[in-house]
Amino acid sequence: MQSVRQLDLDDLDRLSKLFNDYRVWYRMPSDLQGSRKFLSERISAADSVIFGAFSDDLLVGFTQLYPQFSSVRLSRMWLLNDLFVAEDFRSKGFSKMLISRAKQHCLDTGALILNLETEKSNVIGNNLYPATGFKLIDDHNFYFWPVN
Repeated sequence: MQSVRQLDLDDLDRLSKLFNDYRVWYRMPSDLQGSRKFLSERISAADSVIFGAFSDDLLVGFTQLYPQFSSVRLSRMWLLNDLFVAEDFRSKGFSKMLISRAKQHCLDTGALILNLETEKSNVIGNNLYPATGFKLIDDHNFYFWPVN
């Protein structure tokens, strides 16, 4: 069974492993202890919101959102900073489930925009994000999902 829910400190051990794999995918050195510390700080301080995707009871993916604000729009926005699904679980709908949950979080919190940025070389992401309603700003590969 596939599901998505918000993660908390009880999920820290298994999230840390997946987060470390995500960092390695982005060509960073493996640092499981640093990953655990970083996530623990984010969750404890409520600096971010992290949703996890599950296949039965196995955590197979996550997305991490950070709050932002627009002075011009006088409103809240969210940054979808991290999205990752373990290799064996890709192309099974988990990324779309996580994005859908992130969008719902934006609606639930009265945000106007969900922003994200990805590398131009991220072929999977650059196909996924427009397919899920994000709009491309061509100069930088910044995307946004407009509520209306």
